Amino acid sequence: MNQDYIKPDNWSIIEEGFQPQLVESSESLFSIGNGAMGQRANFEETYTGETFQGSYIAGVYYPDKTRVGWWKNGYPEYFAKVLNAPNWIGINVVVNGESLDLNTCKKVEKFRRELNMKEGWLSRSFVATLQNNTTIEVTTKRFLSLDLDELGAIKYSVTPINTDAKISFIPYLDNGITNKDTNWDDKFWDVIRVSHEKQQAFIEAKTMKTDFYVCTYMESQISINEQPITVEPAVQTTLNYISFEYEQDVNKGNPYTITKFGGYTVDRNHDKTQLVSAAKNVLKEAFKLGYDTLLTKQKEAWASIWERADITIDGDVKAQQGIRFNIFQLNQTYLGTDSRLNIGPKGFTGEKYGGSTYWDTEAYCIPFYMATKDQKVARNLLAYRYNHLEKAIENAEKLGFTNGAALYPMVTMNGEECHNEWEITFEEIHRNGAIAFAIYNYHRYTGDYSYIPEKGLEVLIGIARFWKQRATFSKDKNKYVILGVTGPNEYENNVNNNWYTNYLAQWCINYALENIEKVEEEYVLDFQRIVKKLNLTEKELALWKAVADNMYFPYSEKHQVYLQQDGFLDKELITVSDLDKSQRPINQHWSWDRILRSPYIKQADVLQGFYFFEDQFSDEELERHFDFYEPFTVHESSLSPCVHSIQAAKLDRMEQAYTFYLRTSRLDLDDYNHEVHEGLHITSMAGTWMSIVEGFGGMRVKNNMLSFTPRIPKQWKAYSFKVNFREAIIKVNVTQNQTNFEMEGEHELQILVNNTLVTIKPNTLVMV
Repeated sequence: MNQDYIKPDNWSIIEEGFQPQLVESSESLFSIGNGAMGQRANFEETYTGETFQGSYIAGVYYPDKTRVGWWKNGYPEYFAKVLNAPNWIGINVVVNGESLDLNTCKKVEKFRRELNMKEGWLSRSFVATLQNNTTIEVTTKRFLSLDLDELGAIKYSVTPINTDAKISFIPYLDNGITNKDTNWDDKFWDVIRVSHEKQQAFIEAKTMKTDFYVCTYMESQISINEQPITVEPAVQTTLNYISFEYEQDVNKGNPYTITKFGGYTVDRNHDKTQLVSAAKNVLKEAFKLGYDTLLTKQKEAWASIWERADITIDGDVKAQQGIRFNIFQLNQTYLGTDSRLNIGPKGFTGEKYGGSTYWDTEAYCIPFYMATKDQKVARNLLAYRYNHLEKAIENAEKLGFTNGAALYPMVTMNGEECHNEWEITFEEIHRNGAIAFAIYNYHRYTGDYSYIPEKGLEVLIGIARFWKQRATFSKDKNKYVILGVTGPNEYENNVNNNWYTNYLAQWCINYALENIEKVEEEYVLDFQRIVKKLNLTEKELALWKAVADNMYFPYSEKHQVYLQQDGFLDKELITVSDLDKSQRPINQHWSWDRILRSPYIKQADVLQGFYFFEDQFSDEELERHFDFYEPFTVHESSLSPCVHSIQAAKLDRMEQAYTFYLRTSRLDLDDYNHEVHEGLHITSMAGTWMSIVEGFGGMRVKNNMLSFTPRIPKQWKAYSFKVNFREAIIKVNVTQNQTNFEMEGEHELQILVNNTLVTIKPNTLVMV
């Protein structure tokens, strides 16, 4: 744990007291989004202290040219940047001639910030004494509308406390923004037009290279004591900036308030010549409804999300706060309403990693969205990869693969690889396996096979073709090997025979062969279409099978475990418990060379494989591998603690499972890895949900039905969750003494509870 200043609360993230050294961390933690856009929790008013300014629009990116000292064939040409968008939230505040700036105030008291997760809004309040000795009270509340997802709303009030005051609100739009992480300090935006009409302002701009057209807009309303007043603003414009100044004499004790509506219209959703008109339509609807009604609708929209997605924990406020924070941020990032979008690892909270899509989506996020939303949302995520299949084939061709072999990118915006670290781009090829596994997992959970003959089989064939060509026959081992890879454990680069990668390759080929046979038998027209389109032959399938049947897996007879990779036992096997705590996290204290030679594991590859394919291994095997690898695991990947929590629960090691759960659920809130200021770990948050539902709840799909093996940490009195399984909503409530099941649906459902068959009837409580 690196920080402990967030107040425990069941439904809110709360900060009390102004601490400048925590501003950037809080800007991440209090971020807001609505699936279409998002922003860090930057102050609306001027702030001259250390800050990380960030607003983002879903699907809008910039291809920042790769910066390396030399070029390698096949090297990605660019590193896609999650693009910092024009700033619409800004409201400069001037009081008696002095700019409000918390970094320069004489005194800041009663500072409080709250992110209300239940209702979907961010608020802030404080009392500040300026250098001119004027004391003011400030309250703000803002949200990004779920109903009108191109709209954001801010209500900002200033009340003079010790004297009458002349106060100016200066709402503005600023297109002169830059990314915090750029390779060449390129200019990302080209302003087309700055304009205004009455109280409305617009900046039309387009991104360089990618030509995304965006209109940033605003309109404001002024009031004193909640009574609207008319103030003719002074307008200031530059080539990339526009502001309105509303100046007013305000008596002591009277709140002076600005309500500002703003946001973005984008040519992804409108004709690029009609973006201002589209913005005017949004503003018209916003003022028709008004701030209060929009806020009410926001609360209702979030209530609908929580009705399905909420997890309750009784008796442990920090654990409750943690899981709700994770669920909230996942829904702020992706709601499943636009199949062109995906789930970025930082969401709308920062710029690190670039790209919008990693293997995290398939390995961690799809289970969450399948169970908490309609299955169409998960199917859209699968279709996203199908729509990028041709790009995946192009990515493989750049590396010399042929015949439709597909290598999906490690990082992407549009299907093209856009990560510029060699060991990730070219070696971390296990992402292909996660994409195939997601197709299997979707069918297993939803029972919907139709996706596979329609789209999924083509993806599986492209992936199988890649694995067949990527494997090399070793005469020495008389087996097929896979050389020069990086597994999920990125602390081992360019290794041979990473067990997880080899196992995935074998499984992917066998799964593709299994589905080719099924589609041939049951979906004849689809089979004929696919065979003709892909020129698939029996001879090729036989070559695949030879690779799968003769895949090599490194194994230690001495330890009776599969090895992470061929050379793992050559390392000096010093456990994490013997590592000086001052050296943690090692990725911030050690050279990369030292990390690669160490036995320390960012996340355990072998245990990831056991998580995916646990039915193929006994509990005794899991226990043996868990006990061998966990002592070397530093959990410096955000994706690591959740898998360990699930597996510790399966082994009935509840204290360990609980410790890992707290780490995954409060990874950002408590800043375990000393990096929350850079943004949140959005995709790993789905793993937190899995830690409860699959870990403590023991939910699996067995024999085509839901199965539960409920367990509960001793720290909890009870917990509950809901899952949407094949159009039936099942609520599970676990206490220290029993488990209760309820179901919303039309038909009874049979489930397994501790391997015993139980029948649940609609709207009937079943106690086990």
